[in-house]
Amino acid sequence: MLAIPKVADFVLNDWGVCAPGLHSKDGWSGFRLGAREISNGLPKVPDFIPKLQQRRLSPLARLVFNAIDQCLKPGETLPTVFSSAHGEVGKALEMLQMIQAGEELSPTAFSLSVHNAIAGLYSIAYHNQQEITVMAPGLDGLAPAFLEALGLLQEGAEQVLVVLYDEPIADFYPLAPFKLNAEFPCALALRLSLGGAGMALHLSRAPECLDDREQPLQLPPFIDFLQGDNTESGVSFQGRGWRWEKI
Repeated sequence: MLAIPKVADFVLNDWGVCAPGLHSKDGWSGFRLGAREISNGLPKVPDFIPKLQQRRLSPLARLVFNAIDQCLKPGETLPTVFSSAHGEVGKALEMLQMIQAGEELSPTAFSLSVHNAIAGLYSIAYHNQQEITVMAPGLDGLAPAFLEALGLLQEGAEQVLVVLYDEPIADFYPLAPFKLNAEFPCALALRLSLGGAGMALHLSRAPECLDDREQPLQLPPFIDFLQGDNTESGVSFQGRGWRWEKI
């Protein structure tokens, strides 16, 4: 029986990654080998963002903005999909601790703790009035953000920006039964289209995957896949499996 040739679902035109001690995708290999153990510096945010807005950016938001800035040209806006297991849950914990201490909460602190806080700051800083979606993907990990982006592309968007990000959460939060915790703070921005120059990728459901990972621990292996020579990468957790293939 002849094998049916696989068709690319989308093309990765460009991408950027940021983590403490890592400010571009060029340094990813060394970072994975242990550079993060000796470097914890936060990246500089784009210069065009006003100082007042810069002060509102959490360490995680600064990573996200740095990754995004590696993919966008000055003044450019794209439909964007944000996906994070926990978002700014660390900010929510800070507010709980303030309540416990009998301190008053400010509306600004609350607005910066919700799941779409970073997306809101992004829309203001980048003057982006295009469609922005914020997802909490749960057990399905990275894949739902790609599916949402594909829907936008199929509806006529020429390019879509996908932003994946998370950081370790405090021991205060119980991880069971899902263990949705990050290995280290990391943000990945991907510029996707249906064609053009770049890496052609195919995404499919897979009952048995090449590598069994838990969300959001999928993020570092996925970046390894983008930079490495492997043509396939699979992730699964509790029966939810996905496979990425380079075409």
